[in-house]
Amino acid sequence: MSDAPQVGIVLVSHSGPVAESVAELARGLAAGGVTAPVAAAGGLPNGGLGTSAELIGRAAASVDRGAGVAVLVDLGSAVLTVKAMLAEGDELPENSRLVDAPFVEGAVAAVVTASSGGDIAAVEAAASEAYGYRKT
Repeated sequence: MSDAPQVGIVLVSHSGPVAESVAELARGLAAGGVTAPVAAAGGLPNGGLGTSAELIGRAAASVDRGAGVAVLVDLGSAVLTVKAMLAEGDELPENSRLVDAPFVEGAVAAVVTASSGGDIAAVEAAASEAYGYRKT
């Protein structure tokens, strides 16, 4: 792994298995060199469905490499939890951002962009652009 600052990615889902699976998919599709740090923060600490600020904070700290942390979320209360954490100012690493993006496609775009050395703005833009991916 490089010592250069790199954007970290946190994937927040109401389900631990969903977050882990999307992280695995994004890592796999970004393979081919050094992959950006990615952490899943899914469900509750006891394994149930929900959103946990504790798990999100731990995941963000684990991927912080000094270039910011992009946080992608699946559903409404995950958005609210991350917004509250950002508002507190000290619960997430410096330069953490809630990224408005589709969860799966955005995660892949974010990890690919971060893995190629993109800064936090480029990672956010790539993930957000995934809204435009057409399937027909």
